[in-house]
Amino acid sequence: MQPDQALEELRSRERRHLAGGSPVFLWPLAIVMALAGGVFGIFGAFVSELRAGGGILIIVLGAPIIEEAIKPSGVYLFLLRWPLFLAGRWRIAFLAALGGLAFGLIEATVYVTVYAPDASSWFFLYRFSVPLALHTVTSFVFGLGINRHVLDWAAGRRPFPETSRNFFLAGVSMHALYNLIAFILEFSGVLDFD
Repeated sequence: MQPDQALEELRSRERRHLAGGSPVFLWPLAIVMALAGGVFGIFGAFVSELRAGGGILIIVLGAPIIEEAIKPSGVYLFLLRWPLFLAGRWRIAFLAALGGLAFGLIEATVYVTVYAPDASSWFFLYRFSVPLALHTVTSFVFGLGINRHVLDWAAGRRPFPETSRNFFLAGVSMHALYNLIAFILEFSGVLDFD
């Protein structure tokens, strides 16, 4: 069976499955998978930072690229199985934002319990607000560009969609700018969480 025939067969089965409306179980499943993407993103960020050894380049550029690409991994998997259910741009963006939220919550928890357990309450408040909002928003932005064509690109069937690329670069740019500003403020002593 050719890739296009297999895709059409999948879509045909899904149309029959969704004919009576969206099954009730799909929304909770989509939410769980989106949140799981945030967990995968943490793992991906951890592995990449270990391999790269840190440094300003990985903080400002590498981490945003890797994190923004991996945080919606649960959305990619859901989209692969139920592409018609996630036909709307806003549904995908909402689910991608949940992946970013999960990522941000885990990252903040690691920072306040492992990296800086004795830091001030200001640090705790900061970690659970600004970076959390950043991860949620940047994932939402990239989510606006995620569609079935991204999966086709990953399978080698088409070039990376221009719209997807633009939303991805927008999310990465926002994340990189935030990381650069935070690095400069911390390095210069303006941000001191002790």
